[in-house]
Amino acid sequence: MQVSEHMLRTGRHGALHEFGMAFADLRASTKRIDLAWSLAWHDIISRYRGSILGPFWITLSMGLMILGMGFLYAEIFKVSIKEYMPFVALGLVFWGLIVGVITEGCDTFVQASGMLSQTSLPMFTFVWRTVMRNLINLAHHLVIVVVVLVWFDYWKVANVPAALLGIALVVLNVSWVSMAAGIASARFRDVPQIVGSVMQFAMFMTPIFWQPGRMGGKAHAILVFNPFFHMIDGIRAPLMGGQTGSGTYPILAILAVLGWVGTFSVFTLTRRRIVHYL
Repeated sequence: MQVSEHMLRTGRHGALHEFGMAFADLRASTKRIDLAWSLAWHDIISRYRGSILGPFWITLSMGLMILGMGFLYAEIFKVSIKEYMPFVALGLVFWGLIVGVITEGCDTFVQASGMLSQTSLPMFTFVWRTVMRNLINLAHHLVIVVVVLVWFDYWKVANVPAALLGIALVVLNVSWVSMAAGIASARFRDVPQIVGSVMQFAMFMTPIFWQPGRMGGKAHAILVFNPFFHMIDGIRAPLMGGQTGSGTYPILAILAVLGWVGTFSVFTLTRRRIVHYL
């Protein structure tokens, strides 16, 4: 009986120690947030070194795709350009943020294997690196958002504070998904392919190109149980002067809390092993 109690106390002490170390990693990464920003900025510069337009090439290609799809699908769906073009443009721009953080999150620790094995940098630093890299890309794509809102007069009705709240909630959610994908990918190298396939499927199940209102009640279950819909809706609806679903922001907040609790728990258990996985 005494041996069992001793083992229980030892196990509890070990768990608390691991949690403390994981929390110390998180706290240290917040103090070195400038390092994460520098790494993210260096990634952007390295990726587009020698390019004339740099990241704006992606913005240009996205803009051309929006123009093509906007005119084509507006004609197919018999919707006015003024209604459909901003819908598609905003959906694609912010979907790019979501899919970018999640898919690139698969390489968060694999890409940093050299630094992780040779230094004692906080592991969370590389999570913030992935998030910030995609936020920098989003900043370039905001040109499209501004042009669309101004050209189609939505700037007069846009609820920017609500949209900023939506962006904040989206970043909170995709960050924990990105970290979870990074931990899983460090252990199982086929996870990136699985994540890529899931995100491709999710894109067609999320109203990026199709409008929920035109689906009637058939799309209700798809929308309610699709977290990506709530992410897009929490940003796009206020920018277009509309109302988000009554549960959009609460759902995103709950997902963020539960997701981070679960992911941080997994990180606590695997923190020491991640470097060995690499």
